[in-house]
Amino acid sequence: MPPCDFVPEKYTGPSHDAMKQLRQNHLSSGQLTYYKDPISLCQGHMQYLYDLEGNRYLDMFAGIATVIAGHCHPKIQEATLSQMGKMWHSTNIYYHPSIHEYAEKLTSTLPDPLKVCYFVNSGSEANDLALLMARLYTGCMDTFVMRGAYHGASPITMGLTSLSTWFFNYPSASSIHKIRNADPYKGPYGGKACRDSVVQADRSCDCQPGQCMASEQYLEEVTDALTYCAPKDKIGAFFAESIQGVNGTMQFPKGFIKGAVEQVRARGGVAILDEVQTGFGRTGEHFWGFQGHDVIPDMVVMAKGIANGYPMGAVVTTKEIASVLSRALHFNTFGGNPVACTVASSVIDVIKEDKLQENAQQLGSYFLLELAKLRDEFEIVGDVRGKGFMIGVELVADKESKVTLPADQVAAIFEDMKEMRVLNGKGGVFGNVMRFKPPMCVTKADVDYTVAAFRQALTNHRERQAK
Repeated sequence: MPPCDFVPEKYTGPSHDAMKQLRQNHLSSGQLTYYKDPISLCQGHMQYLYDLEGNRYLDMFAGIATVIAGHCHPKIQEATLSQMGKMWHSTNIYYHPSIHEYAEKLTSTLPDPLKVCYFVNSGSEANDLALLMARLYTGCMDTFVMRGAYHGASPITMGLTSLSTWFFNYPSASSIHKIRNADPYKGPYGGKACRDSVVQADRSCDCQPGQCMASEQYLEEVTDALTYCAPKDKIGAFFAESIQGVNGTMQFPKGFIKGAVEQVRARGGVAILDEVQTGFGRTGEHFWGFQGHDVIPDMVVMAKGIANGYPMGAVVTTKEIASVLSRALHFNTFGGNPVACTVASSVIDVIKEDKLQENAQQLGSYFLLELAKLRDEFEIVGDVRGKGFMIGVELVADKESKVTLPADQVAAIFEDMKEMRVLNGKGGVFGNVMRFKPPMCVTKADVDYTVAAFRQALTNHRERQAK
């Protein structure tokens, strides 16, 4: 583990066993936890987290791609405490400076005509609101999403999500249609240069430079869905993540999102890009993931990294689309409150001042290339993909079949990473994709340690299987 001179405060609260009992008694059993024996954390400092005994962990998941600037970043903390000393809450029936200042700062990062904000408290809320606005604006209910998408778990956004592990037996998907996913690794089409990434899927193709036949073939699936699943004269909306996050960092082929948006607009629909995980410089090359697809959406949804872990989300759209909410009263008690906007404003400042986007681009590319070496070394590493600090590693039984590595074997590797005090995530519908989405302040030493730990975990797996 790279050295760190930070000394956490001595913990004096309930023990790990006491929290386990309190959780069983008072928290929903539906709340997911990682690991056979979950970690109890009590303090964070930049890219590190500390448990009750003061043990340090390297956080390579950032609270699910949320703590974008680092835990308890001093500048963000200072700004937050300053605002809390002035006013916590007033609701937006009154003016307060921070919401107006932040709206201007946030929209300055977005292209025209994306200049009108509506602030909420989470990504699910933001996607829910975006769906409402799109349907009001177009007058059409029919909405299209990609299979493998995750857009939230509220009663409405569960219908936009297309991963069975997140479904309840509940009628949430009225007039929502799922398009075959454009997966260059496991899908029916894919080649050697499909992705906007320094690492490509291990597939072959006859594409010429600047061409992606896989993208063209997947766009035929979009055409087919629009033709058969919606009224012939109009559709409502199309939702897509710039890179699918929960579905194991699945990247679309180059040109696919742009082509899909063109088809949607030709049918009168609005294009909604979900930047909950990919926004705020995480992909490195651009501040927003959609910029890597050469499109300007009609609406952008954001949350997670927007406020470094403080509950906040937003929808940014055009004045014309935003005006539909004036047809009736619409209100969010906590959305855009003074503290949230102050935190979010300082996050943008820190991303620029600390050059976090540049770090994501340079160090993220290095990270991907180092992980690609593990693909060459280990049979169970089927695919390495991503961009910047949005990275996934898919584990398979073998490279030829691409059959998912059994869950118990994935879990053992995951536990080994924890034992070496590296915290990462899992994704994909079968949970076999290791996800690395760290705070963007991580260093080369942190990346090197993570790769070494992962190599050791994969070696441990190989030795277990050989017995």
